[in-house]
Amino acid sequence: MNSSAEHRPVAPYIAIGLSSVVYGISCREDIKTNLETIEDCIQGAVETVNINMPVKIVALPEGALTGFTDEIFDLPHTLAARELFIDVPGTETERLGELARRYETYIIAQCKARWPEVMDNRFFNTLFVIDPGGSVVHKAAKNHLWCRERSCTPHDVYDRWVEIYGDDLDAFYPVLKTEDIGNIGTICCSDGEYPEAVRALAFNGAEVVYRPSEAMPMTGSGYPGGGSWMIQNRGHAEFNAVYMLCPNVGPVFVHPGMKHPFNVGGGSSHIVDYRGEVMSYSASNYNTIVSAVIDIEALRQFRVMNLNSNWTKDLRTELFQRMYEQPIHPKNLWMHQDPQHHDEVDQIYRDNIQRLLERGTYTPPYHSYPGAKCQSPPMSEAEWNETRKLWVEGQGE
Repeated sequence: MNSSAEHRPVAPYIAIGLSSVVYGISCREDIKTNLETIEDCIQGAVETVNINMPVKIVALPEGALTGFTDEIFDLPHTLAARELFIDVPGTETERLGELARRYETYIIAQCKARWPEVMDNRFFNTLFVIDPGGSVVHKAAKNHLWCRERSCTPHDVYDRWVEIYGDDLDAFYPVLKTEDIGNIGTICCSDGEYPEAVRALAFNGAEVVYRPSEAMPMTGSGYPGGGSWMIQNRGHAEFNAVYMLCPNVGPVFVHPGMKHPFNVGGGSSHIVDYRGEVMSYSASNYNTIVSAVIDIEALRQFRVMNLNSNWTKDLRTELFQRMYEQPIHPKNLWMHQDPQHHDEVDQIYRDNIQRLLERGTYTPPYHSYPGAKCQSPPMSEAEWNETRKLWVEGQGE
């Protein structure tokens, strides 16, 4: 079959990963401050880089729109869903859509967002793509969380999610297929701690995978930097023959009373090619960028001409099926109760560890010591109303 009859060749283009300083929000209205920063950074980035080649992707880091207020203050989930987070599409994506049209580029972004078609009073860590016409053309939910994130995931409301979207790869790892930038898959932060996430996107056709943001200490080990985050992303790229686009969040002002931001991410944004080689790296994440040329046609030739290191072609799938027959993390946790606070969810993780010990997956150590724990108490709605005065006082200054 003549493949040229099916689609046109994709011209090389530049992808940008943006790191921007972030101001934590106390309400949805506060997002405007971060959007102003993003707009300035996109203008500077595109107008600097496009002298080399057209910029076709601008990728924002996790937290760029809102910061991490819900996680830091351990807010009640339903309060955060009601007062802090967005709709996709909505007002904020319209503002980003204006930028996409102005610069004739796709914008890939993350924000915690409500999905009322799934459940009321829930928010999901949401990845979305806006096309050069300004429309939201892709939407996916984060599937794995770090232990201090209280987003809802599809697995937490599994039965409802499957009822709406089914249970195939498109339900959990959708891929945007385009004629001009290739096939785009999206995951977020902790998703990438699991090899299966990028493998699922690759099986579904992904050629460029967006994985925004990671926190210390995962980004700070080793030299020259990038830590386990970069190791993982290089591995994802090499194992699956995909580009990895990985911008990290900038320094975060947790609230307006802070004189200096806290650099939770530690920098080390990077872009990795489909052989696992680092194409662009930045130690700084203070309103800065990484950029690289994405050559989709070269990737496609590598995949189909190669008999060795395009590993997916000879994956012996039957050998691995039994690994996943016994569940580890319980599904449907938040179908009938609101997502819980950090200390309560910690016990769920401890139960998972005990389950692995009982199966023989983990071997118990000789000595038993206290493990990691949450050291800050959860915040009630009344306490949050008092804390929000920090934003009012900051604006007054």
